[in-house]
Amino acid sequence: MAGAAVAVVWAALTWASFSIAWVLAPAAVFTALLVLQDRLSRGAELRRRAAAYFERGLARLEGNWAGSGEPGDRYLDQTHPYAQDLDLFGRGSLFELLSTARTRAGQDTLAHWLLAPAEPEVARARQQAVEELRPRLDLREDLAALAEDARSGVDPELLSAWGEAPPALDTRRLGALVWALTAAGVIGFAALIALLLESARLIRPVPGAMEAFLAALLANGYFLHRYRVPLAAITGAVDEAAGQLKLLSEVLRRLERERFDAPLLAQLRASLDIEGDPPSRRLARLRRLVENLDSRDNVLVRVMEIFILWTPHFALRVEHWRRHSGPAVRRWLRAVGEMEALGSLASHAFEHPEDVFPEIAETGGPFLEADAVAHPLIPETRAVRNDVRLGEPARVLIVSGSNMSGKSTMLRTLGTNTVLAQAGAPVRARRMRLAPLACGASIRVSDSLQGGISRFYAEILRLRQILDMTAGGRPVLFLIDEVLHGTNSHDRRIGAQAVVRELVARGAVGLITTHDLALAEIAGELGELAANVHFEDHVENGQIRFDYAMRPGVVQKSNAIELMRSVGLRI
Repeated sequence: MAGAAVAVVWAALTWASFSIAWVLAPAAVFTALLVLQDRLSRGAELRRRAAAYFERGLARLEGNWAGSGEPGDRYLDQTHPYAQDLDLFGRGSLFELLSTARTRAGQDTLAHWLLAPAEPEVARARQQAVEELRPRLDLREDLAALAEDARSGVDPELLSAWGEAPPALDTRRLGALVWALTAAGVIGFAALIALLLESARLIRPVPGAMEAFLAALLANGYFLHRYRVPLAAITGAVDEAAGQLKLLSEVLRRLERERFDAPLLAQLRASLDIEGDPPSRRLARLRRLVENLDSRDNVLVRVMEIFILWTPHFALRVEHWRRHSGPAVRRWLRAVGEMEALGSLASHAFEHPEDVFPEIAETGGPFLEADAVAHPLIPETRAVRNDVRLGEPARVLIVSGSNMSGKSTMLRTLGTNTVLAQAGAPVRARRMRLAPLACGASIRVSDSLQGGISRFYAEILRLRQILDMTAGGRPVLFLIDEVLHGTNSHDRRIGAQAVVRELVARGAVGLITTHDLALAEIAGELGELAANVHFEDHVENGQIRFDYAMRPGVVQKSNAIELMRSVGLRI
């Protein structure tokens, strides 16, 4: 193309009849090719991202997904009653399995749903929404292709707070003044050029040029000095709050094309409607304003700032945007966050069609019934399913069993599915029915060298936390692994009996696991309010085998010695 342009110029210089205007032809072709290349590159990038989206879906189905998604480590709170115990966040976590959100708002919303159980009516509304979104593969693919990486993005709280903050400047009064000063600045700059040309003796002296230049310099300089603090506050606040607005605008534009029947989806979609331009265009306009503000760091703009007042112009336009659209930002971000969280649950439902939506009772005593329940983080081809009944008559299941037989996994299975159920997601079970429950788990508590807390003390602090939860508004589902195993057998039995008795008296239901068969006697002391169940193993060709099936009664043997021998210890 460059050769064609050179040839045209040469021809124009050689033949008088050949017009130099023909150079516009290769220039036009070159421009068209650039535009075409940009579109093709954009299309190829979107197709690559879509392919990556489906590859991640296949990895989830094959069980090879751990480490390929967003782990959500920032949401992990060591003091939360079940987040760490149930592997909600981190590599290979429930959050990483579920989240397909492309914005911070979507990730924050999904994390909140996992950390706090919803009211029954809210959970049922989410179930309806997830069911409608489940077959909308095109929508989920389009949203996934909008960004390569969702690990960074708009901080929803910062952007919402910025939009709701009171105006820093009166844009109407100052706007007219800035335009007047800009006009004066342009005249002053023209006067400066005239003075330079005059000094080079290229033009005749221009009367009043020096006065016009000095007047513009003094007026605009005073204005910039007078308003330097509020202008710096405006530019600093929008720079901090408005990162990655392009992604948020594209997500909104895609959602604005959709129409829904489920009440929750229809309500969220309606919250995006606004008089005038839709939210996606408004946020795109804010993004362009922010980009123009960022141009103030350009050397040429810095030199011309005192004449053209670049920063005040765009700072006032940002303030005008905030005055008219800022109060709606929180509503838009909430809608985007909930839509993306529902889309994440819908993707999970689509990939696991045999998972069912649980029935969440509105009222009634604490209970949990699950048929063929399994852990959602274990591939379906390897998961062993069990039936569980809690509530009437047995409030507590005392789970005994040998090492590695599946006791802890059963606790996590019930806890994780309860979290999914009350988030509005399908569960890994053939059928599940439960009352509203507050989950409290003591499975993965550990000591703290910095905090000076032993493993046993950390455990009893968690037990205290679970007991305190019973004073809340909903019954507690407690999941306690190897209860009080950090102390001697005598104290363990007395303490475990007291804790279980108190939990039952406060209306809680749950499971405790133990290696100490003496603790199985707790079931006898509580009568029909408790029952013993167990997991067991068997030796086959010198190898310990597990079937991970939960059976009634107390386990009759231990495999600790066999396990120690299997690793080469002489026992």
